[in-house]
Amino acid sequence: MKLSLSLLVLFFSIAVKAQEAAVPGVVYGEVKDKGQTISIDKLESSLKENKFEGKITGKVVEVCQAMGCWVKLQKADGSTILVNAKDHGFTMPKDIVGKNVVIDGAATIKEVTEKMRRHYAEDAGKTKDEIEEIKGSSKEVTIATNGVKVI
Repeated sequence: MKLSLSLLVLFFSIAVKAQEAAVPGVVYGEVKDKGQTISIDKLESSLKENKFEGKITGKVVEVCQAMGCWVKLQKADGSTILVNAKDHGFTMPKDIVGKNVVIDGAATIKEVTEKMRRHYAEDAGKTKDEIEEIKGSSKEVTIATNGVKVI
């Protein structure tokens, strides 16, 4: 009995550890198999009444260093779009930076306060000087996602 329990714990630990690496096919949260996918560069033109729901592809260029609860996807022009794990329902590993992903979620344009912008900068590991340079709120496209799949 002890051996079976030990093997079960060991197997579970290995399975959980394997899920930590951001390799193709790994899913954090839930991503639906069906539905059309658009590129991060087409997101803003796909907003209808300030909203878009569906799957979006892009390259991760930044991840929350505190908990892995958000990532930023880079557009072709170098700008980024923030993707939050909806309701902090899952986290992503730090090695997801540089990976191409499909996210399944809802995008909106909303006001991001100076306080929140500074919070994200702190979570990203920015320096105190970089954080202090952040002034004012801004309107940004943000995405609340149910899941992220590494492709």
